[in-house]
Amino acid sequence: MDFNAGHGYLLIGGLILIGAGLLVLSLIVNLWVAHSVRDDVRHREKLLEYYRNIFSQLGVILIGIGISLFIFFFQQNYQDQRRRETELQQVLAKLAARIARGSAVAGSLGEFDELLDQGGPYVGPELGGNNAAVGAQGAALAKQVSQILLVERDVDVQGFDILNLSRDFESSFVVNELNPTLWFNLVRDESDIKYATTQIALDYKDLQDAIGGEPVEVAVTNPEKQRRIKQEALDIFYDADLLRWRSRRFLARACWLFSQRRGFVKLAPVEAIEADARSHQEWIDRAKPVLTQMTSGSGDCFKLLQFGPAS
Repeated sequence: MDFNAGHGYLLIGGLILIGAGLLVLSLIVNLWVAHSVRDDVRHREKLLEYYRNIFSQLGVILIGIGISLFIFFFQQNYQDQRRRETELQQVLAKLAARIARGSAVAGSLGEFDELLDQGGPYVGPELGGNNAAVGAQGAALAKQVSQILLVERDVDVQGFDILNLSRDFESSFVVNELNPTLWFNLVRDESDIKYATTQIALDYKDLQDAIGGEPVEVAVTNPEKQRRIKQEALDIFYDADLLRWRSRRFLARACWLFSQRRGFVKLAPVEAIEADARSHQEWIDRAKPVLTQMTSGSGDCFKLLQFGPAS
């Protein structure tokens, strides 16, 4: 029975009201007993006394049950509230830790930004992207691949595993109170981050295989090798763009939730943060005005993303 929804209160109130009604009825019957004694009607007197005792005993029992249930539900509700507060504090503490560690990891995303946004914001080639990350060929491609290989050494993509907030939510009451759309989007972004980090490692291996142990400048002079190298570079860019986009949206969402403190369990999704966009830059343009109005820790939520404008 859901006490918080009012069903428990209805039961307790009903028992007490019925019990009180029976006590009142026993008093009325007692008046009839008095009349029977005065009229010296022994048979009716004994019968009414029997009814009076039954009504009074049932009334006392029902009132007693109602009061006992009230005490039980009150104690249970108090314990549930205390447990809820404790879990909420724990979730907020873990959320703050993930934001702090995640913002540190997000600092490495600038390495991908520098590559992806050369010549303008990156848009996937399947959507008509034509910046340097998409269109480089020949010597420009060789230079680009050399930079990609440097980023592989500088960026620990496995560090993005810290961006997994659902672990902290799923074992607490929060998962039941969080907005379903918000929860779905959170888990989806975590899955995309995991997918991107896994694929980037595989993409780098494929790129090395495509280069074949030769200097990149030499490998791109072979048309077939250049085609393979170009495809592997595009695959890395696709997954790197997915990683930075989902990571920043994850941090933006986490910062927004934390900024609301205990009230975050009642929040509805913010369109500017949750809505899918055509590109990372388009999402940034939508989310920035909202995120700059939200604060978490020492700065606004947009600063946590550590994103610089496209060159």
